[in-house]
Amino acid sequence: MKIVVFTGAGISAESGIQTFRGNNGLWEGYDIDEVATPEAWHKNPELVQKFYNMRRKAVLEATPNPAHQLLANLEKEYNLHIITQNVDDLHERAGSKKVLHLHGEITKARSSIDDSLIYDIKGWELKLTDTCSLGSRLRPHIVWFGEQVPMLNEAAKLANEADIFVVIGSSLQVYPAAGLVHEIKSTCQLVVIDPEIPTLRSRNRTKFIQNKATEGLPIFIEWLKNNVV
Repeated sequence: MKIVVFTGAGISAESGIQTFRGNNGLWEGYDIDEVATPEAWHKNPELVQKFYNMRRKAVLEATPNPAHQLLANLEKEYNLHIITQNVDDLHERAGSKKVLHLHGEITKARSSIDDSLIYDIKGWELKLTDTCSLGSRLRPHIVWFGEQVPMLNEAAKLANEADIFVVIGSSLQVYPAAGLVHEIKSTCQLVVIDPEIPTLRSRNRTKFIQNKATEGLPIFIEWLKNNVV
């Protein structure tokens, strides 16, 4: 049996990491068009770099919450994979090993001219003078709005292989990532955990848990242990 967990901003919000959709499309006062697009990077790289340095600092100061830790513990008992929309490393710091980041990782940087050149960032600050081995300026290892999602096919394959697909803390509004819920088989058990249940087309084998991640995951785990051999 394979369990695939799809996590969104809601799970990290409980660790104090601010979301942008809950704040009128703003991230800490910044319009996403100014800091989260390729055009913004070309227009004002200093502002973009400053913004992501600030976000990275906040991530490094945050700690995994009980929901992250529960998922890490479940991975020890089940064949569990995580697909996350989040760019933080809280799943990994909680102990999860099989994590696929759809939208990149804020603790890493990559070359502006060769996407395969990816580097770990030491500390929270990436400087405009930092370059890759080819001499090109390093940019945040983030999938910006308007860019292709390179891990999408791999994520879709995982979703299609799932026997249980669990959505946690996602509004299912950010595409193409939100489309993964449509990749699961008709026989797959879908579980949605969120205080605000997103609108989904009707299907069999769907369970809704209208709670935040730290409250809803224990309910799911109890259900899992009682209903799955």
